[in-house]
Amino acid sequence: MKNGLTQEKRDDMIKIENLKKSYNNNYALKDVSLEVATGEVVTIIGKSGAGKSTLLRCINRLVSPDSGTVYLDGVMVDDSNIAKMRQRIGMVFQSYNLFEHLTVMENLTIAPIKLLGQSKSIAESRAKELLKTVGLEDKINAIPSELSGGEKQRVAIARTLAMNPDVLLLDEPTSALDPLMTNEVLLIIYKLAKNGMTMIIVTHEMNFAKAISNRVIYMEKGEIIEQGNPKQIFNNPQDERTKKFVEFELNYFSENKQQTEM
Repeated sequence: MKNGLTQEKRDDMIKIENLKKSYNNNYALKDVSLEVATGEVVTIIGKSGAGKSTLLRCINRLVSPDSGTVYLDGVMVDDSNIAKMRQRIGMVFQSYNLFEHLTVMENLTIAPIKLLGQSKSIAESRAKELLKTVGLEDKINAIPSELSGGEKQRVAIARTLAMNPDVLLLDEPTSALDPLMTNEVLLIIYKLAKNGMTMIIVTHEMNFAKAISNRVIYMEKGEIIEQGNPKQIFNNPQDERTKKFVEFELNYFSENKQQTEM
């Protein structure tokens, strides 16, 4: 048991081998290798430009790596099967990406009906369950412009879950939200973790990473500098770069919290 989350030793759901990506001769990822077990929650922290978001986007090939391999449940992810693989790799963005002209219900059912071949009644039944899970069953007929930022992100999470993914990738899911809305979204993600969802989360919320993670990864300049359980990374980092980053982030959070409470 780590941070209240039960983690069994199981086969790897995600396996990344020697991933490289560069832009204009500048490396965004330098020979990154990583394994994520089924049911594991891995958070990735680091400075802006460290390669965190690029890594997530390479996993589901929203960005094509220059070299290296990604496996999902033992199957190589490549251009020949990416449409099917994306149905199993859900992604939640910081900008929500909801269809503004569709209702909440339509946002949740369009992909299961068109891509999974679900009947409208089955898709709508599942959508209602998910909206109840994220506490938005009363917003079923709303359109995105009628929702707060936190509500939009919760709808985005529910929409991703409607495809029944094996893995959930979350790229700074609270970066555009105020503290109250942030807490609403983090609570939903924490519930998913307790229910065994495999997740890779890029976040700047250090206390959230401490509470939810089985493993924390610190990245810098396209490389994994250090990884370990939250206690190790936040209380006893082995690399000086990790130590400096964690100390700065935790002190910054503490100072901002004190100012907010004044």
